[in-house]
This record gives sequence, C-alpha cells and structure tokens, in this order.
Amino acid sequence: MNTPLRAATLQPEARLINREPYYEPIGDEIALFEAATASLIPVLLKGPTGCGKTRFMEYVAWKLKRPLITVSCHDDLTASDLVGRYLITNNETVWVDGPLAHAVRVGGICYLDEVVEARKDTTVVIHPLADDRRILPIEKHGELLRAPEAFVLAMSYNPGYQSVLKELKQSTRQRFVAIEFSYPSEALEAKIVGAESGLDAANIARLLKLAHMTRNLKGNGLDEGASTRLLVHAAKLIQRGVAPRTACHGAIAEALTDEAEMLRAIDELASSIF
Repeated sequence: MNTPLRAATLQPEARLINREPYYEPIGDEIALFEAATASLIPVLLKGPTGCGKTRFMEYVAWKLKRPLITVSCHDDLTASDLVGRYLITNNETVWVDGPLAHAVRVGGICYLDEVVEARKDTTVVIHPLADDRRILPIEKHGELLRAPEAFVLAMSYNPGYQSVLKELKQSTRQRFVAIEFSYPSEALEAKIVGAESGLDAANIARLLKLAHMTRNLKGNGLDEGASTRLLVHAAKLIQRGVAPRTACHGAIAEALTDEAEMLRAIDELASSIF
C-alpha cells in the first residue's frame, strides 16, 4: 500500500501581495483588525456587497506582510474543501491540503468570503481555530495542526441577506471580533471612484446621486442599492467613452435586478441625472 504524501494544496493558493492596494479607511477598521490579530482573535467583516471588504483584506494582508488565501463560499462547500482530502494521482494516494490547512501551515491569512453561503456543517470545522485552542484537527489525515501566531482567520458576510436558512450561528460569531462596513461618506466615495476610474468630478457627482437614489429603493423593489464597486464599474465605462446612460444601465441597473419594471425605473433615474 502506498504511503500517503502531502502534495500541493487545493486551490486557491496563498497569495503574497507585494504592491500596496488602494484602500481608503472609513473608520478605525485597520487599527481594530491589527489589534485583534495581534491578540490572536479572528475577525468577522459585516457589510453590504461591494463596500470594500475584500479590498480591505488585501490591504491588511499587504500591511501585515502575510500571504492571503481567499475562499469564496458557496452552497456546495464542504469541510473537506477547506481542510483537505486524499486524491489518487499516478496510482498513488496523495493527501492534498485544503486552503484552510495550507493557511495554517504557512502562517497566512485565510479569508472566508460570504461564509453564510457555505453549508452549516462546514463552519463547525473552524471552531477549534477560532478560540483559544487555535488548532485544526485533520481526522482523515490523523494530524493536529497548531496555528502559529502569524495565522489569521477572517470571514465576511452580508447581514442584509440573512434568513432563517442563512444566518451565522451564535456559536460561530461569538468567537470573532466584528468590524462593520458600510458605504463611505459622499466625499470619500467620490474620492474612491475618482482614484479607481480617473473620471471627472462632475460625472462622479452624477453617479453618486444615482447611487443614493437606488439605495433609497432597498426594500422597495431592490435587495441592495448600487455599491461603490458598481459605481467604479460605471465610471470606468464612461471614462472609456461609453455613453453615461448606457454605462449606468449595464454596470448598475442590470447588475442590481432582472425585474423589468425596476430596470425601467433605474434607467429613468439615470436619464434624469445624465
């Protein structure tokens, strides 16, 4: 019988960010994250889609000089997807680390994006890592990984999408320091959109006005209003010569809804502004 060997990790791989990502703080989130990680406490990022949670994680990974592994959670994500599994390659049985195990081994940051999308039994695997034990039992491999001080566990979710079926259990969330994210102030959001797209101030102001209108529609036909990310997308299209109304339709309206009536409403708002 072949002896199991440790091979390459399951994707995604750890990524060392060498260039400073552009990030504008909206509060004390950087200091809070650094204090939490220095205290070996995992971090939970809460906030709407497209408000900068992933960019924030890239920024702190660069600042802390630690490799970042981002896992996009989904309904089919299993504990084995995170921890690892045996695979057969070239007639050999090979153990392959999952992204969580790999992050523990290399002392990196494991970021579970939209963690509530994962199966409920999957999040249980992080509990020993997220308390004072800081261990990852790998039962299939007969190994107990102890996390080094450099290892950081972080995860995010959007409270606006919570339901009875998709909510974070108290047994999980109370292991974390939570940082709440929201859309930046108007002045800061204008600065971000300008820095990311190079668009002129007048058109940025119009995009922000449209964004605020769509955000007022949250719960009245829209699950979410236009995020900062969508504004950046629209601004980049306009900067490349796309007509503003066309850019707003493709980058904002169609990204927010498939409802014909709501699409018309957003297009009418864009037409009144541009």
